Amino acid sequence: MNALNHGIRGQLWSLGLVGLIGVLLGGGSALYATESVRIVSQTVGTDEIVLAIAEPEQIAALSHLSRHVAYSAVAKEAAAYAQIELGDAETILKYEPTLVLGADYSRTELLDQIERAGVRVMRLSDYGSLAAAYRTLRLVAKAIGPHAEAKAEALIGESQVRVHRLEKQLEGVTLVNVIAPSTYGVIGGDQTTFQDMCDHSGAINLATTLGGLVGHQAPPVERMLTWPIDFVVLAGPSVDEALQPYAKLPPYPYLAVVQERRVALIEPYMLNSVSHYRIDGYEALARALHPEAFAMTKGEE
Repeated sequence: MNALNHGIRGQLWSLGLVGLIGVLLGGGSALYATESVRIVSQTVGTDEIVLAIAEPEQIAALSHLSRHVAYSAVAKEAAAYAQIELGDAETILKYEPTLVLGADYSRTELLDQIERAGVRVMRLSDYGSLAAAYRTLRLVAKAIGPHAEAKAEALIGESQVRVHRLEKQLEGVTLVNVIAPSTYGVIGGDQTTFQDMCDHSGAINLATTLGGLVGHQAPPVERMLTWPIDFVVLAGPSVDEALQPYAKLPPYPYLAVVQERRVALIEPYMLNSVSHYRIDGYEALARALHPEAFAMTKGEE
């Protein structure tokens, strides 16, 4: 019976039909809706979205970085799905998608080729804040179908509860001065995912307030030597490994915060998260900077 059901469903997918499929389960039966959507996700952010709200059978393939823990919050979960390769449009079209999710930083010519092949392409560009992440969740969910929309609303509700809880825990804390350096010769200022993280974690991003930087720009090396930096925010498995790339990169070796190893360590994927998983970063940074706000009282132990 399972083989028969699988064959029927396969025929429905190949015919591009949308409908209700009855599947016998043991002595009873269950009726559920399966929509003829086959999704290929081209970015880590959209990987995280589709894995949260789409049905497994709707996911044809995920991005080439989907299984990398340095970039993805869902690397383990992504291992169960096909992974696209870097290349031309055929590397995506071979999965016979009906919906391809990309971003404004995706290769324009690649997405244009996919559209010319008759496949719907969504080029997402709204990811500068948590509110933007919610809008993107709803936008993608609408393209997938009612079941995904219900999942998206539930996820947004859960996320709002987490953020509200974090806000309550951080009430009254003293804001901490931080920076988040990069080995790429830039530092993140205003209108970046790091600024968004600071806004929700009880932190002041000095690249914004003292540096006046917007986006990712070259660090003002000489001025940074006078900044009152409390912590440097880095990603990595340990403080030693996280600091190592900055050992000879000015101005970092000359900063007291680096010399004294005052590091707030978070997971690598958190620094650049554009999906709802950015909340993981809020919570991790807040705990690193304000451990006293998360200390359990005797009644809670």
